[in-house]
Amino acid sequence: MPIFLEPQEVIADLENFNSVLIVSCPICPQMSLAMQQKRPFLEFFKHGLKTEAFEDYIKSIREPLEQRGIRTGVYTTFAPSPLMCLWTEGQRSRFLKRAKDYEAVLVLGCHSAAYTVEDALKDTDCKVFQGMRMKGLTNATMRFEFPLKVKLEMHPLRKEPKSQRQEDFVGAAREREKDASSVSSLKAAGSQ
Repeated sequence: MPIFLEPQEVIADLENFNSVLIVSCPICPQMSLAMQQKRPFLEFFKHGLKTEAFEDYIKSIREPLEQRGIRTGVYTTFAPSPLMCLWTEGQRSRFLKRAKDYEAVLVLGCHSAAYTVEDALKDTDCKVFQGMRMKGLTNATMRFEFPLKVKLEMHPLRKEPKSQRQEDFVGAAREREKDASSVSSLKAAGSQ
């Protein structure tokens, strides 16, 4: 199940560096922004495998940094594992080779993606920042439209499964019964 992410304000954190590499997970951040902005996830004939909403977000980070004279780059990888939380040693090694030329790395992904980057860069002086905040899990229906457009319709998720709520309710009721019987026992003992 994908993770629902929201962008965070990061420009102020990055403006004291000379170079920033933006690294993104190619799944959850794109899906989250496309759903938040009610824009297509993919438009193959217009943007190939890129999500326009996400590309616009990256541009909104790069432009102000570059206007301040900060060199920026973008890094993502799809193979063999597209998910950053599941990068192989080879993917981590390729990323490390690219990131060595930068003072800071901005991670567009979940906490696990940020951990992957921190782990890959542990022997460097490169500072890692997380550019998106995890809001929870998401569920969506994928819709295909002509010509080769993919849209995502987000479904609200329950906070916890009904069975868990039932267990919590029953457990709380038992605790109230115990408390009530304890109070009754104390009252009975006190009246003797």
